[in-house]
Amino acid sequence: MEMTNNLLIPNGCEAVVAEYRDQDVVDYRYSPFIEALPPIMSQEEVIDHLAVYPPFDPKERQLETHIRFHLVQRLFQYFQPLSVHLDLESRISRLIRQGYVYRNPIQPGFLEQINGGQEWMRNRTVELSRNQAFRSTQSALTIIGPSGLGKSTAINRILSLYPQVIVHSEYKGTPFSAYQIIWLKLDCPHDGSIKGLTIDFFRNVDLLLGTRYYRQYGSARYPISALQPAMSQISRTYGLGLLVIDEIQHLSTAKSQGAEKMLNYFVTLVNTIGIPVVLIGTNKAAGVLQSQFRQARRGSGQGDLVIERMKQDANWDLLIEGMWDYQWVRNPVPLTAELSAELYDLSQGILDIAVKIFVMAQIRAMSSWKETLSASLFRQVANENLKLVQPMLQSLRSGDMRELAKYEDIQPIDIGSFIERESSSIKVSEKIKELQVAKKKQVERQAMNVEEESIIKLVELEVPPATAKRLVKKVMEGKGTVTVPSVVKTALALHAQSASDKTEERSTLKGQAVQGDIRIAVAEGKKSGKSAYEVLKEHGIIKPTSDDPLFVVG
Repeated sequence: MEMTNNLLIPNGCEAVVAEYRDQDVVDYRYSPFIEALPPIMSQEEVIDHLAVYPPFDPKERQLETHIRFHLVQRLFQYFQPLSVHLDLESRISRLIRQGYVYRNPIQPGFLEQINGGQEWMRNRTVELSRNQAFRSTQSALTIIGPSGLGKSTAINRILSLYPQVIVHSEYKGTPFSAYQIIWLKLDCPHDGSIKGLTIDFFRNVDLLLGTRYYRQYGSARYPISALQPAMSQISRTYGLGLLVIDEIQHLSTAKSQGAEKMLNYFVTLVNTIGIPVVLIGTNKAAGVLQSQFRQARRGSGQGDLVIERMKQDANWDLLIEGMWDYQWVRNPVPLTAELSAELYDLSQGILDIAVKIFVMAQIRAMSSWKETLSASLFRQVANENLKLVQPMLQSLRSGDMRELAKYEDIQPIDIGSFIERESSSIKVSEKIKELQVAKKKQVERQAMNVEEESIIKLVELEVPPATAKRLVKKVMEGKGTVTVPSVVKTALALHAQSASDKTEERSTLKGQAVQGDIRIAVAEGKKSGKSAYEVLKEHGIIKPTSDDPLFVVG
């Protein structure tokens, strides 16, 4: 329901102001609780509202690996409505509306019954005989199936189609002030205790309406005999449309007759107040629900909804095709019949396992730098991380129901620890890679520093820059660690040898001409006041003495 007219309840939740709609179903007319509900949706509208396709941008595939580790978890938001979800939505829609048919707050006698509920609370009893004005629709539904099939996810998506609280102030010109709680979902306590469930009920009502029922009834001094009438009265006062109890298999751990007592109480809610109740549980809960609650559901038209693992049919293809678009590996692969069949075989049609294998395979592909998916990769991560559920999956493959009966539930797959391990692995690998790169750069910097410093030293010693650069490269070529002094020393020796060779070559070629030229140069030098030694040294004919500064002939 699109919330366009909201208000914030003091210390409570954000509620929707009632907007009344004309009803096509005659039975639903002139009931403010029903007319304030969202319109009954067609199957196309249900699909549109239930579907969740997380955002995806192909450019995200180029992001760093540690970022993509986060992005791939968007797949857990993905929800593809299937035929079973359309069936469930239709049942929930009928349950809520049928439950309100005989709880019309503007009908004569309704307020009297509400006020009479105060007597229940005082006497700490809930009596069937005192509730003749309320006809029971006996609306109830049980949803049974193994863990991992998305029962809770589906019911949460369907409940989100309804605002949780509607505020009434006026109905067709008549003052009508009331809070209406459309639905309330609780988890059955792990110990299966009625008192724990009831106290949780008070806490959740307080969170919605800003009331203080938990403070009033949450103390240990109140026995369950006092809490149950209070829960019934609150449900009636606030027009509770649907009570959903999840994890009902925990009733099997209840103390002596605890499960029977809690189921009897659910029967009371259904039969005396007309509040529809939905119980959700795993296969382990099937035996718990064989007694009174099944009797209460007779004639309700809702019955049981047994959710089984998916078959490899059109529904499976629809689910996988939608999921396949979400590949954050750098080299995505198209969906093939082989890949779909491999994923089905590994998960045996259990949605939770299929999605997690798909996620884990992508994470492994990223952390190993393979960056692509394959059937072998699916099998690798499944064999490594589904060890606890392999016996049950094998029983599903073989179709041995006697063997399958040993496994009440699927153990949850802890994908968080898998991501943690893969993240640590890639962090170590990346760190090693970074250190390798850093070490290489350090060696390169050291070599560059030696080369540059050696060239500078040679230039300072009046070796031409181009010659200095050529000599240093020749000295350092093919050598490991070298120092600046050793490079300069070797380069100077090479330079001196080269100069000496050139001088001898000139002397041989020019012969006496050189000597004559030198005599002319000496004579010219005397005229300008230079000694013969200075002239000869200038012309590079003689080497400087030990008293002279270091000079390299070139």
